[in-house]
Amino acid sequence: MARRPDPAELAIAAALFSSVAEEMGVALGRSAHSPNIKERRDYSCAVFDPEGRLVAQAAHIPVHLGAMPEAVRASLPLAPFRPGDIVVLNDPYLGGTHLPDITMVSPVFLGRRLAGFVACRAHHADVGGMSPGSMPLAQELWQEGIVIPPIKLYEAGRLNRAAYDLLLRNVRTPEERRADLDAQVAAQRIGGERLREICQRYGLRRTLSLMAALQDYAERMTRAAIARIPDGEYVFEDWLDDDGTSDEPLAIRARVTVRGDSMHVDFAGTAAERPSSINAVAAVTRSAVYYVVRCLVDETVPANEGCFRPVAIALPEGTIVNARPPRAVSAGNVETSQRIVDAVLGALAQALPDLVPAASQGTMNNVAIGGWDPLRGRPFAYYETLAGGAGGGPRRPGLSAVHTHMTNTMNTPVEALEMAYPFRVVEYRVRRGSGGEGRHRGGDGIVRSWQFLAPASVTIVAERRRFAPWGLQGGGPGARGRDVLMRPSGETVLLPGKCQLRVGPGDRLTLETPGGGGWGALTPA
Repeated sequence: MARRPDPAELAIAAALFSSVAEEMGVALGRSAHSPNIKERRDYSCAVFDPEGRLVAQAAHIPVHLGAMPEAVRASLPLAPFRPGDIVVLNDPYLGGTHLPDITMVSPVFLGRRLAGFVACRAHHADVGGMSPGSMPLAQELWQEGIVIPPIKLYEAGRLNRAAYDLLLRNVRTPEERRADLDAQVAAQRIGGERLREICQRYGLRRTLSLMAALQDYAERMTRAAIARIPDGEYVFEDWLDDDGTSDEPLAIRARVTVRGDSMHVDFAGTAAERPSSINAVAAVTRSAVYYVVRCLVDETVPANEGCFRPVAIALPEGTIVNARPPRAVSAGNVETSQRIVDAVLGALAQALPDLVPAASQGTMNNVAIGGWDPLRGRPFAYYETLAGGAGGGPRRPGLSAVHTHMTNTMNTPVEALEMAYPFRVVEYRVRRGSGGEGRHRGGDGIVRSWQFLAPASVTIVAERRRFAPWGLQGGGPGARGRDVLMRPSGETVLLPGKCQLRVGPGDRLTLETPGGGGWGALTPA
């Protein structure tokens, strides 16, 4: 029987496995070519045991990391594996989240024995589909881009050239995609080498024992955190503005039941799936719930499969939180995931009024722009999510101009944008006063304006344009978001939160992002 590691050894092992994922992320960010990956760091990396269970992850994108175990499990039927194999996929119904997120999974061997897997997921600025940026207002999955089921892109170290060429032929910016895919391959190889070094240092048997012990420790700490929540049933309902095809609001209803050291989250009563891209696959919904649970646990506790064990989730099939193929899902990953978090936090606020903050901006404010770049003589595709306000909390005000909850990216610097694309950023500032009032104010959103130098196609996928981020304990709501197009003639057009449009030289697009809700009633003077 393997010796149980002492606390010091467990802490060292946690740091070692996490360092593998962190180094993978550094390699990916430094090697990539697209601003979305290189500058915004829209990627995630993680380490798994031989059964595909999450062992360690870097502090990257929450919506990626909670769902990546599905990608590893979806890759397992491709066994037997050999050293040098790399599986690639993006199919949301087979381990992915939405099509722009391309995942690679690599087995790692010590000699002939499987030691585990490493995986990375990166958001590619274009993967084909009906509009540049691959975030269209689509009705079915195939309109959103090329669909990649789990396949071996590399077999025993040899590139599957036919699959690689097919993939690149179906995107608008093949050279950029080639460079970003190669950056992911480099990250996979570095991760595999580092995990192998750990196995050589400890021996494979001890390494696997440490992996299991870390998961058991995370489970114990998560159960302890849940046990501090009063037993009971807590229900909260929040709303998506619309689905992009009609004005009908969509309910997300979360019933959180806490019994001892376990939690059950039921989404019965949530709106039915829609003929639009607002649908989320089950992996995204689970990821959002796991993220909320992680927020309850001390940050020193390793994030791995053990954190998930005390949580059961009921996902009614055919709803916007568990869509069926071939529903489009690009916005479900970025927008519906945010509202799922709001709904679960809203329920837990009833049990933990002195811990849970008010609603943050509740949207990623997705902007995709693409077309032909006459200055550089090539097609271009740009994608970005915009920061907003964080909700005020029991102890402090919300932060301003930050990415919140299911996104953890940075902004793309103005200088990097203007070097890469045929537009300029003419305004970029904090949207003062947009945070909700309260004893602890919500954080402010931002204002960002692009002025176009060439014709382009624009897609906006955003939320909280109709339903404001809510306050808690008497705090006021944050300001709703706003999207405006100004023509060179001076004509101003107020745009819906989800739309596709054509722009021309001189047109100016401005997004004003939501503020966070306030916490606590204002004390009378």
